[in-house]
Amino acid sequence: MQIVNRQSPILYVVCGPTAVGKTDVAIELAEKLQTEIISADSRQLYREIPIGTAQPTAEQLNRVKHHFIAERSLEEDYNAGMFERDALQRLDQLFAKYDSVVCCGGTGLYIKALCDGLDDLPEADEELRNQLTERLETEGLASLQQQLQQLDPMHYAKMDVQNPQRVIRALEVCLSTGKPFSSFHGGEKVQRPFRVIKIGLELPRQELYDRINNRVDEMLESGWLDEAKAVFEKRHLNALNTVGYKELFAHLEGKTTLQESIEKIKTNTRRFAKRQMTWFKKDGEIHWMQRPSVSDIDKNL
Repeated sequence: MQIVNRQSPILYVVCGPTAVGKTDVAIELAEKLQTEIISADSRQLYREIPIGTAQPTAEQLNRVKHHFIAERSLEEDYNAGMFERDALQRLDQLFAKYDSVVCCGGTGLYIKALCDGLDDLPEADEELRNQLTERLETEGLASLQQQLQQLDPMHYAKMDVQNPQRVIRALEVCLSTGKPFSSFHGGEKVQRPFRVIKIGLELPRQELYDRINNRVDEMLESGWLDEAKAVFEKRHLNALNTVGYKELFAHLEGKTTLQESIEKIKTNTRRFAKRQMTWFKKDGEIHWMQRPSVSDIDKNL
C-alpha cells in the first residue's frame, strides 16, 4: 500500500499519549506526503504557553506548516465542537491542494470530533468534571443549575435538576463540546468526505514514563516556570486548568516547594498518559505501532 498519489483525500491521524513522539512522526509523514499538519491538541492551541504544552519548535514549524498551533489567546473559550467546525473548514481548503493531510494530537475528544462528529455522547472530561465538582462544593447546586438552564433550557426543563451528578454531567457535555446536552442522540457517526487512517503510537510503559520525566526536566530548563509566572494572574481560566500549570501555580502560591511541584507534575503527567491510552485503546480503527518510520507506516497499513 503506497502512502502517496491517492485519488481520494485521506486524513492520516497520528495519536497516542503525551511524550510518545507524535510530532516527529507526523512531521516525517507530512514531509513524505508533501502536505500540512492539523494539530488536535487542546492546549497547544494557545499562544501564551508554548513551553508547558510542548508546542512544536520553530525548526519543526519551518519544516512543515502546522494549523491550530498558537492560534488563540488563553482568554478565548474553545471546545471540541468549535474545533470540529474550524478543522473541517481548514481541511476543505487543504484538500483542494493536497491528496492527503496529517492530523497530530493527543486530545481524544478533538480527534473524535474531527473524524466521527460529536453525535454520540462524549466520554467524561475528568479535569472539567473535577472543576465542576469543586464549584458544587464552593458555590452550591443552584449556581450549576442556573448555568445549565442558560446553556440547555430544553434538557433542563425535563431533567431531575436536584440530582447534582446529572447536572454536572450535562454541564460537562455542554462546556466540553460547545453543544447542548439535548443535541446528543447517540446516532451513527458522521460520514466525512475523506478517508481516515489512524496511527497510534505506543511505547513500553517504563520507557514512556522515562520520556515524560525527562521532558518535564527539559521544559523547566527551557523556562517553563517563568512562563507560568507570566500567566499566573490568569490561572482561573479553564485553559490553564491542566496538568503542569496547576502544580506550578501551587508553588507560586506558596503551597508547595518547587521540587514538590515538579514531582507532582511528573506523577500527574504519567497518570494523564495512562488515561489517554485508555481512551485511544477503545478505538478499534487505530493501527498501533512503536517508533515507526514512514516506511513502517506504509508496510503496516
